[in-house]
Amino acid sequence: MAIRTILHYPDKRLRDPGRPVTEFGPALAKLVDDMAETMYAAPGVGLAAPQIGEAKRVFIVDVATGDDEPSDLRVFVNPEIIERDGIQQWEEGCLSFPGIHEEIERAERVKVRAQDAHGNVFELEADGLLAVAIQHENDHLDGKLMLDHLGLIRRRLVHRSMVKRSTVAAE
Repeated sequence: MAIRTILHYPDKRLRDPGRPVTEFGPALAKLVDDMAETMYAAPGVGLAAPQIGEAKRVFIVDVATGDDEPSDLRVFVNPEIIERDGIQQWEEGCLSFPGIHEEIERAERVKVRAQDAHGNVFELEADGLLAVAIQHENDHLDGKLMLDHLGLIRRRLVHRSMVKRSTVAAE
């Protein structure tokens, strides 16, 4: 397992849609392990493969929040949100937007169909933080970012802040 570099906005690769996974084997298992190691080190509750420069339709989430709560790592390969219901506001952060937290409107409940790391198909119904994380990470697989859910003025402010941050980091 290795901690991978998380791409930060405005890196153009964050806009690259993930390609469907067709091979389930050691390479995918290593990618998932690296993603988990990277997400926990960050720390975060979700990570999509495009965020570490891998244009694949894979994301992971673990919404276990307490130190006394056991890990609940979930792997989603080739996910598809097949149902959405209700509306909720949630203050979201993103590992590709360090330090940025924004109120985002998303579906309150979702049903997702995906494959696990071994290629087995499953369906999951989720609400609350898990539903938010699934929608957020699934957006990454389509090249859609948290920024795209914001109003024009807020989007410009966040964009400027992140561009300034990347310029300072590059110096």
